Amino acid sequence: MFQTVPLRAQRDYRLLLSSRAVSEIGTEISKLAVPLTAAALLGASPVQMGLLTAASSLPSLMFGLQAGALADRLRRHRPVMVACEAASAMAMATIPLAWFAGLLTVPWLIAAAFVVGTGTTLFRAANFPHLAVVVDERQRTEALAGLHSVFSLASVCGPGLAGLLVQLFTAPFAIVADAFSFLASAFLVRSIRTPEDHVPAPPRGLLAEINEGLRAVTGNPVLRTLCGCGIVVNFFGAAYTAVFVIYVLSELHLPAGLIGLLTASFGVGGLAATALIPRLTAKYGEHRVIACAVIAFPFDYVITATASGSTWAAFLALAAGGLVSGAAVIAFSVCFGAVVLRETPANLRGRVNATNAFAVQGVLAFGGIAGGLLGQVLGLRPVLWIGAAGVALTIPWIWLSPLGRSSAPRTR
Repeated sequence: MFQTVPLRAQRDYRLLLSSRAVSEIGTEISKLAVPLTAAALLGASPVQMGLLTAASSLPSLMFGLQAGALADRLRRHRPVMVACEAASAMAMATIPLAWFAGLLTVPWLIAAAFVVGTGTTLFRAANFPHLAVVVDERQRTEALAGLHSVFSLASVCGPGLAGLLVQLFTAPFAIVADAFSFLASAFLVRSIRTPEDHVPAPPRGLLAEINEGLRAVTGNPVLRTLCGCGIVVNFFGAAYTAVFVIYVLSELHLPAGLIGLLTASFGVGGLAATALIPRLTAKYGEHRVIACAVIAFPFDYVITATASGSTWAAFLALAAGGLVSGAAVIAFSVCFGAVVLRETPANLRGRVNATNAFAVQGVLAFGGIAGGLLGQVLGLRPVLWIGAAGVALTIPWIWLSPLGRSSAPRTR
């Protein structure tokens, strides 16, 4: 029977997990501090705010596929990961320095966000195959659950910390915490000692290598299904997000403080899921967990669209929806990553991950635009119902695919 050291006792995994934790908390701080700096201190226009929002996700569309091909060419991924975090730290550090010097502008913020987005795109492309080096194959689902738990924890703790820092130091100087978080992450990744024995894919031209990654996803029924469902979920999720804040303010009359708690409820649901996923996948397999998770996807949309009554009644209904949605999304995401790692040959992991990121993350911009336009034309509540119907499409898609017809291999 296979015996291995528990993940919590593995030094290098703890370092990797810690690097993600500090970096994600720093990112949550900047999610509040950067837009506040632009809107409240620099008087950014709506168009400028839109460009600032898009700047961090645009690199995924511009460089995502190329980053995956380059990641598969590398023998060592950690130097690239360290360099990406260091570059992001410098970009964030320029913001308070420029504000202090009286030079800060909205285009400066947009440029900094673009640099950080580019670093994030390259980091993720290298980190996915790197995880397979640090963690044994039998522990990868548990490892991915642990990584997703820090994302959920950051979404619970980050907004409150961000608000405190902005209150104490003003928005531009609160961003210093994000710069330090990137530096701390770089130091932690650099401290990992596991030898990197990745066999690089032979270079055959960037376009040919990108096409090979695309064919690996589209030619594998399981990977194709996961990528397609990820696109659907993120498209309608972005449409939902585009109208959510306006809807709860104008239709449900929730105060801003309660809206922040709704974000935290999503994170709490995600944390609960990460605690249960290793046991559920060990018993039932990743495929069955995914098939059950998609059933819950429309729940949050329906709850939000039908919420009514007093402020607290509406808040509690939406918080329950957030808990369920957070658990379902994180369960899907963790098992998504574990199945992709298992189904993908080692020399294609960077490109397959980048192809998924390009499609699944890139569609967020289009979903947000569609949600805004539909909200303007049809009204806010119809967008929620359209989102519910859209994500519900993943249920028959998954259940009629190989993911729904079989259980994934289980590891002990």
